[in-house]
Amino acid sequence: MSLDATHLKKIGLHIPEILLPNNEIELHKWSVVACDQYTSQPDYWADVKTCTHDKPSTLNIIFPEVFLEDNDGNERIRDINNTMQDYLDDGVLQPMKNKGFVLVDRKTSQAESRKGLVVAIDLEHYDFNKGSQTLIRATEGTIVDRLPPRIKVRQDAAIEVPHIMVLIDDPKRTVIEPLFNQNPQPLYDFELMMNSGHIKGYAIDTPELMGQVVDALNTLASPQVFAEKYDAQDKEVLLYAMGDGNHSLATAKAIWEALKENAGDSDTIMDNPARYALVELVNIHDSGLQFEPIHRVIFNVKPEQLLKDMQAHFSGNCSICRCENAQDAQSRAKIANLDNIHIVPFNDASGYGYIQIENPVFTLELATIESFLNDYLEANDGKVDFIHGDDVVHELGVKEGNMGFFFPPISKGGLFKTIIFDGALPRKTFSMGEADEKRFYLEARKIK
Repeated sequence: MSLDATHLKKIGLHIPEILLPNNEIELHKWSVVACDQYTSQPDYWADVKTCTHDKPSTLNIIFPEVFLEDNDGNERIRDINNTMQDYLDDGVLQPMKNKGFVLVDRKTSQAESRKGLVVAIDLEHYDFNKGSQTLIRATEGTIVDRLPPRIKVRQDAAIEVPHIMVLIDDPKRTVIEPLFNQNPQPLYDFELMMNSGHIKGYAIDTPELMGQVVDALNTLASPQVFAEKYDAQDKEVLLYAMGDGNHSLATAKAIWEALKENAGDSDTIMDNPARYALVELVNIHDSGLQFEPIHRVIFNVKPEQLLKDMQAHFSGNCSICRCENAQDAQSRAKIANLDNIHIVPFNDASGYGYIQIENPVFTLELATIESFLNDYLEANDGKVDFIHGDDVVHELGVKEGNMGFFFPPISKGGLFKTIIFDGALPRKTFSMGEADEKRFYLEARKIK
């Protein structure tokens, strides 16, 4: 397979010039976790700041979402943009020897190995709107109102550092896994901070290896292969499904569309580096990839009143049961979906319990609860946070005025077919692993 633009465009792929820290940079301090993690735990980010003190670090070029509501947002963004330019001017970031991809092997607290491939994808093939039939699709609903602060961070940035992870459905393991057998050139090998595991990276920058990737992706994107695989003769090909960083990719798309609109009839805009976004591809069948539920903790509510209003909302199909402890509530939840019943454990300052809803309209427990919860919180000035891991819900949900909801994981085996036939899932339905397993910022790319 040729690596010319026509073949790459067909699969929405771009061969980027990837920037990496120079050999003098302490990678343990350079690489920090995705900005949308630990959003209710400022102490985590304080510890990261202590760890990276006075050292070049991606902490200095990202905007942790725990601080989004602080009053210093504009000043913080200016500092981020200035630091990005300093890192370029001072040679902190330098291009790889050749344009190409980065093969990643990540060890986490839960898995010995999770493999990935850092590439650039073409935003011309991506549409996050409901009902999209593009090659790249969102797996969850995109909240357009969440984009402006993220656009503000990215629109004047000189570089991007991605935490976006994009899924491919490759059961025969043809795209990523064979690359490890080709003795690729090592790029980095180090321990991640905050007990978050180990990461190794390798250069995939020869025509032979990059061509191997393009061939395999073209096979997955074949209309005939796609139709037979999903029994989807009347559907457009879905090659890439969002895993993590849905709103980050939507932000890149929004900026790209604005650039095109402002460019008018100029043909040169299509060569703008903002047309592409750097992401890590991950095979949904990778044994090191685990789907974890994303729980909810809500703040500024009166739990007993909320539960009464929830029962009224579901017109007698909803019952509330209190339990002596968390184990009893979560054991009860294991019969979820039996006899068309949704069971969702919760906690509050009074202890634990579960919500039981009969004959739910929606397939997922999360969708059922959110059909009530979203409007309720808006009407009652409540706030919600999206939580990775049961322990944080146990800690936060029991505080006065708070309430936590525990949701089950979604099956990763049927994710692509669900997206193809049903469209995007509710926002923040699943997470690829625990918070400390999320992608750490490391590679970068110029976007101006």
